[in-house]
Amino acid sequence: MLDETPKRFDRIVAILIQLQSKKIVKAQELADRFECSLRTIYRDIRTLEASGVPIYSEAGVGYALMDGYRLPPVMFTREEVSSFIAAEKLMQKFTDPSLGTHYASAMYKLKAVLRSNDKDYLSNIESRIVMQDAEPMFNDNSPNTLAVLFEGIAEKKQILLTYKTFDKEETTQRNLEPVGVFHDNNNWYFLGYCHLRKDYRQFRTDRIQEIKKTDFDFTIEHDALETYLTKTETCPTTKVRLLIDRKIARYLATERKYHGFISQKEAGEKIEMTFMSRDIDNAFPRWFLMFGDYAEIMEPEILKTNVLKLLEINRQRLV
Repeated sequence: MLDETPKRFDRIVAILIQLQSKKIVKAQELADRFECSLRTIYRDIRTLEASGVPIYSEAGVGYALMDGYRLPPVMFTREEVSSFIAAEKLMQKFTDPSLGTHYASAMYKLKAVLRSNDKDYLSNIESRIVMQDAEPMFNDNSPNTLAVLFEGIAEKKQILLTYKTFDKEETTQRNLEPVGVFHDNNNWYFLGYCHLRKDYRQFRTDRIQEIKKTDFDFTIEHDALETYLTKTETCPTTKVRLLIDRKIARYLATERKYHGFISQKEAGEKIEMTFMSRDIDNAFPRWFLMFGDYAEIMEPEILKTNVLKLLEINRQRLV
C-alpha cells in the first residue's frame, strides 16, 4: 500500500493557505480543488484544528480562520517562481497602467521573500521573456479603467462612464452598475446594468473615454457574470454552409465561434462547416473574404450576393 502521508501533508498546508486567502472557504470548493471527497476535507480540517489552528465553521456556509491568525512567510517552489514572471509579463501588456503599477509593486514584495538562489533563477529568465505589443486595449484618457471597475464591483458602487460607440462619433454619459469584467477575442469588456437603457449592456474598454466611481450604491442584486454571458439572445439567424479546404479549416477554429459556428463534418478532402449567422449582410461576408479563395458557399444564395457586392466595391476603389 502506498504511503500517502506526504501527499496529505501538502494538501493540509495548501488548505491552510487557502483559508488565509479568502474570508469564507466552502468544503466543496476545497474538495474540487484537491480532487478528493468531502469526507477527506472534513478529516483534514479536524487535523488542522487539533494542531491548534483556530478555525470556525458555519453549517451551509463554510470555514474561516479567526481574525488575527496568520501563517509565517511562505516559501515558493521554482515552478511557482517561473509562473510569477509569466504573469508579470502578461500584466504589463494586458492590463491598464494603473493596475499594472499596483501589480509591479506587489511583485517587488513577492521577490523580497525569495531565497537568494531563487532570485538568481528569476533574474536569469526574466529578460528572456517578451510579450509583443498588441492593439491598445484602453484609451489614453482612461488609464485606470480596470482598477475603477474592480472597485465598483467589490464595493457595489455605481460608475459614471463616458463612452464612444463603434459607429458614432459622439460620446454618451451613463450611470452603470458593473457586474463583471471579461477578456474575449483580444479585447477587454465589462458587463453592467445601464440606468440609461434600463437593461444590461456590454462595453469595450478601449472605447471608454472616462470612468469614475460614484458614491451611489447598486439598486439591483445582480447574478454572477456567467449567468448573463451564457444567456441565449433571441435574434434572427440565417443558416450558412461552407465547404472549406482542409489545410485552412484549422486556422478558423478561434474566430468561427464569433460567427455562429454550429458543427462541422468530413466531406472528402474538404470540411463542411455549418453556421447560424446573425449578420449575413455585413459581418459574415467580410469574414468570409479573409479565406474565400479556399472555400465555397453551399448556402444561402444571399451570402454569395453579399460577398459579390463587397468585391465590386473593392474593385471600383482599386481602379
